Amino acid sequence: MIRLQKLIAASGLASRRTVEDWIRAGRITVAGRVAQLGDRASAGDDVRLDGRKLELEGSDLEARELLLYYKPAGEVTTRSDPQGRPTVFDRLPPPKGGRWINVGRLDVNTSGLLLLTTDGGLAHRLMHPSTEVEREYLVRLRGRPGPEVIRALLDGVTLEDGSARFDRIREEPQDGQTGGHSTYKVVLHEGRNREVRRLWSAAGFEVSRLLRIRYGPIALPRDLRPGSARAAAPAEVEALERAAAGPQAPAPSK
Repeated sequence: MIRLQKLIAASGLASRRTVEDWIRAGRITVAGRVAQLGDRASAGDDVRLDGRKLELEGSDLEARELLLYYKPAGEVTTRSDPQGRPTVFDRLPPPKGGRWINVGRLDVNTSGLLLLTTDGGLAHRLMHPSTEVEREYLVRLRGRPGPEVIRALLDGVTLEDGSARFDRIREEPQDGQTGGHSTYKVVLHEGRNREVRRLWSAAGFEVSRLLRIRYGPIALPRDLRPGSARAAAPAEVEALERAAAGPQAPAPSK
């Protein structure tokens, strides 16, 4: 048995701090009893939020796994799709315990690195804006933006859900015939829906190909083929833990 807030957070439902607020407000019950801070529980217990039973099968912290997956275009990052499109979960190997939780999403037309874990708490921290975990993409555009467009995208443009900007933009060299296209690497530290595409669209440019090549400290492995996955190495898991602690976190002691 582990602390209740850790158990619920590890299932990916909310951050540990949010769960603690729920407990203080008397919204969590365990086996019909109103929970208190410091209570312990296991995944098989009857844990409820506002009377609704919580599914905690993905919270086995001892068996935590982390997977690197090369998502091809055409797959969605939901467990099922009303349109019958293939999902990333169709190809994944089954975890040893719990279930896979995707760290952020990639839209159906975007390919590249997708991280998945059985630790919902880690997934939540890696996605939370406060940790400022970088995402890097390789973008192919129709046309070539001028310096004023690049400056505007770095300074910030207004989207329908607020101001957004790229942290860095770097043009990539072209090989052979470009066909009126240009290629850039862009970095940003949040994961709003279709944000890269919407930023370029706001500047008047259409994205013809989008590939995520890095999430935090983890780069898309060169030997990983589209539709393939591999387990993260221990050093990669440790690097992600540091990234999930936030930008001001001190380095772990040796």
